[in-house]
Amino acid sequence: MCRPPLEVADLIRAAGAAFFEHSRRWFTWLHLKILTAIVCCRTSALGGHVDECSRCGHRAISFNSCRNRHCPKCQANARDRWLEARCGELLPTRYVHVVFTLPHQLAPLALQNKAQIYDLLFRAAAETLLEVALDPKRLGVELGFFGVLHTWNQKLLHHPHVHFVIPAGGLAPDHTRWIPAPPRYFLPQKVLAEVFRGKFLESLQELYQANQLAFHGALQPLQSPKTFALLIGPLFHIDWVTYCKRPFGGPEHALRYLGCYTHRVAISNHRLIALQDGQVLFRWRDSAHKNKKRKMALPLEEFLRRFFLHVLPRGFVRIRHFGFLAHRRRAKLLPLCRQLILSSEPAPTAIEPAPTTIESVSDSTRRVWRCPECSGDMVIIERLTAAQMRLRSPPALAELP
Repeated sequence: MCRPPLEVADLIRAAGAAFFEHSRRWFTWLHLKILTAIVCCRTSALGGHVDECSRCGHRAISFNSCRNRHCPKCQANARDRWLEARCGELLPTRYVHVVFTLPHQLAPLALQNKAQIYDLLFRAAAETLLEVALDPKRLGVELGFFGVLHTWNQKLLHHPHVHFVIPAGGLAPDHTRWIPAPPRYFLPQKVLAEVFRGKFLESLQELYQANQLAFHGALQPLQSPKTFALLIGPLFHIDWVTYCKRPFGGPEHALRYLGCYTHRVAISNHRLIALQDGQVLFRWRDSAHKNKKRKMALPLEEFLRRFFLHVLPRGFVRIRHFGFLAHRRRAKLLPLCRQLILSSEPAPTAIEPAPTTIESVSDSTRRVWRCPECSGDMVIIERLTAAQMRLRSPPALAELP
């Protein structure tokens, strides 16, 4: 894919000191660290390396990446490494995509308590799936799945939700057989939404009573139990949004699904169009009108403010595993699941065995550094410091009079 004409790093440079001056109220050292990483990513400031083609010997010099999980330029390789590690965990069965979303009334509270609210979102959603699936009136199975946290919508506004990718079936409670989900049905969305709502709000009240929530600025009145009850009470009586896509293809489709969700940032550089007269023009997808692609313009400082809304707390794990895919259980239960699936009945012809390498992923989801001369693999043969990279960089162009 060709390099986009405009990047988030360019917007940060264009904003300059004015952005810092207007953002002192909320800008923290973590925001500064991420901002610095994005600006320095793939520049001489981080050093570089010399690559050589293992086939024809062609050499090229490349800048190092910052590897920050909020950087739009660093996610492709991280995603491919993660997907390659997941290949051995995919099962020869259909998969399901389920999304749990927080109501907008809780978004301000989540912004001031990211670690607590996002962790609660994960726990409540995962417990809901495990509980409803284990109900004999539903599937009566033990699930295994992983989830990815997203905190944005297409307009970069705060919109916390979790995507789960789940095998369409699960282990019987006694672990003696694999029980597949019906072809066009997984779990009832309404039941999932109601159970999720109850679990989340009950745990949120426990956090409040344990004084583990912070209230600043406009949220300070919520320190009063009566005011907090006025926020929470109506949420028990509204419909919470839970999306459950009916089971789709096999593990190769699940891998492509994962490639679309696991290592996203709030906005990719390829959605940026232009920076004109202090306005950032970018593309967004209107899901309310059949995913029609539209364009939006935001003032530069507002665009950056929205971008930095989605900075995650330091050390927060945004990809988590549950059920028989939990880290402590997968080594024992994954081989059992695979054995039971293959022995129970022949897999549908559309489902292929789980791929063992990232080579099976489509080219559209791969970002491998190939030789421009012969398409061979490029191998790093030398590391260069920032000073060495500056010596090898072309001289800066003199400013025109």
